[in-house]
Amino acid sequence: MRLLILDRDGVINHDSPDFIKSPREWIPIPGSMQAIAEANQIGFRVVVVSNQSGISRGLFDINELNKIHSAMLGEVARFGGSIDALFFCPHGPSDGCNCRKPMPGLLLDLAQRIDVDWPSTFVIGDRRSDMLLADAVGAQKILVKTGHGEETIESTTDLSDTIVCDDLANAVDKLSIL
Repeated sequence: MRLLILDRDGVINHDSPDFIKSPREWIPIPGSMQAIAEANQIGFRVVVVSNQSGISRGLFDINELNKIHSAMLGEVARFGGSIDALFFCPHGPSDGCNCRKPMPGLLLDLAQRIDVDWPSTFVIGDRRSDMLLADAVGAQKILVKTGHGEETIESTTDLSDTIVCDDLANAVDKLSIL
């Protein structure tokens, strides 16, 4: 089974400059729940890897983050899909940790838990940090235009080794023929 690593905010759900702080604020991007279910159906294990600096900023706590993730898992299950694991960095941008994307700490932790074939793994994100994370482990990159994707496209000089898609649903459609 192949592995699909997804960023959360801006890829699965709408992002917010004020952070997603509660399940009420977690709003799926249209088609994303179905896309995760489709990814499972075509043979992908799905893992979410996300920076959640709102914890270190005191905007929400781990219990609230767990409620947000429970809501997400419930919605995915409602569409017949599943997310195998959720990895997140609770640190702020200046904390100097190895787990905040684009640092590979979360993916290295994942690789200690399951056997990962990085060249056949896809990382889907909307930010440069997601693409750099993929580069750090040798995974394939998919940049979606949702969330911060359009800004990322405008500010990136070379996307020749990156698949660019409109959204998660479009990305999974492309994966079904790869």
